[in-house]
Amino acid sequence: MVNALEGLAYGLSVLFTPSNLSAVGLGAIIGTIVGVLPGIGPVGAMAILLPVTLTMGPTAAMIMLAGIYYGAMYGGSTTSILMNVPGEATSVMTCIDGYQMARKGRAGAALSVAAVGSFIAGTLGVVGLTIFAPILAKAALSFGPPEYCAMALLGLFTLSRIGGGSFWQSLMALSIGLMIATVGVDPVSSTSRLTFGSLLLTQGIEPVPVVMGLFGITEILCMAEEVGGPSEIMKVKFRELFPTRTEWKRSLGAMFRGGGIGFFMGLLPGGYPIATFASYSVEQHLSKHPEEFGKGAIEGVAGPESANNAATAGALVPLMSLGIPFSASTALILAALVIQGVQPGPFLISEHPDVFWGVLASMYVGNMAMLMLNLPLVGMWVWLLRIPQSVLVALIGVLCLIGVYSINNSVVDLTVMLVMGVVGYIFRKVNFPVVPLVVGMILGSMLETSFRQSLFMGRGDLLIFFQRPISASLLAALILILATPTIWGFVKKRRQPVFPN
Repeated sequence: MVNALEGLAYGLSVLFTPSNLSAVGLGAIIGTIVGVLPGIGPVGAMAILLPVTLTMGPTAAMIMLAGIYYGAMYGGSTTSILMNVPGEATSVMTCIDGYQMARKGRAGAALSVAAVGSFIAGTLGVVGLTIFAPILAKAALSFGPPEYCAMALLGLFTLSRIGGGSFWQSLMALSIGLMIATVGVDPVSSTSRLTFGSLLLTQGIEPVPVVMGLFGITEILCMAEEVGGPSEIMKVKFRELFPTRTEWKRSLGAMFRGGGIGFFMGLLPGGYPIATFASYSVEQHLSKHPEEFGKGAIEGVAGPESANNAATAGALVPLMSLGIPFSASTALILAALVIQGVQPGPFLISEHPDVFWGVLASMYVGNMAMLMLNLPLVGMWVWLLRIPQSVLVALIGVLCLIGVYSINNSVVDLTVMLVMGVVGYIFRKVNFPVVPLVVGMILGSMLETSFRQSLFMGRGDLLIFFQRPISASLLAALILILATPTIWGFVKKRRQPVFPN
């Protein structure tokens, strides 16, 4: 705990510089805007702004991306409560009771409880990240090539199970990502791979145009399909932002419970997206007024919104300490770190303490900034909802084109972005997961290098992965994750009666 406090003090000294403080404010504002405007999402925003981070230092870049990440969680509650439209997928549960409260004239109270709950739970989540990430990273310092290879496999195949589509669809997307990672020159033999005789491809395919195509251009194409004006927006005045004493009393317990549930769900593979559902279910079962749920229960807003923000910090623990992303947002942060030359994992704290502790410190300050931004400026966020969809599409398109071209001044990068945009659009239409493709591309080089080094250490014997306790445990966990759904399906099938009534 002493080391964590010392590290946090160092992080605050890193944070309080003009560039890093500006990154906190910029990320918080962009994140809130992204959360308020339905459709874009933190993943799309981070993908679009990825080229901008190349002009910053690694610490400022990560601080800004982290601000967008948790800022979007705050902003998503605004549209959920005022329009019954979740600004974020994780804000779906807030719609149920938040919009009903707005219809009863309690929109201000719902917004206040959502903001305060997000602040409390977000801060608790960052405290957990401060404590757990260094401990996990220290334990992982004994990792060698076999452990890194097993860890990369665990991350890849875990995401294949939780990527959103079927396992085989995710596996196919993962394979495409791994193939993209091998384009270029072989690091060992120096021979060209998958370049098809093109000199331009010998340098490999940059992650930025691929990510911006799959998320940014795809989002543009999907937004361009939508027609119609904005939905009815509930009006809220500043004096209505104060909940009653009874509402505060019913909300506080839900905030702390949601924070705990969200943080620990964020630590688990696939747990981050379902943290809000778990919190809502818990509050409904513990409430003395379960009949109010779905009709405007304040706990139905406080719990899920708190879980939502605590889960963002929880999801950063495996990313920062092990280098394994468990969600699309953390996969984008992983991509940005790798592009900056920073490898998340056990050596992040020792090799890049300014990045690790600076980002942690920024999250403490950023959560406080989000609380001050969301409530007094609620009128401005509501005004943003009236921006025409056509203007947003045009603006995002221009940012994508300028951003990608400015990296290398390369037409090839633009071509890659547009091609991957079409691929992402097709994937979206056929419900094909995209995140495994990105993670496969990012972790592909690490997997290949560590696998070759492991075979060299074991003189070609694959048993080296099972002779070392840590790598064997990681592979056992991987087998368990892959086999559990199949085993559970078999058990459920056996439990069904042979002759149903």
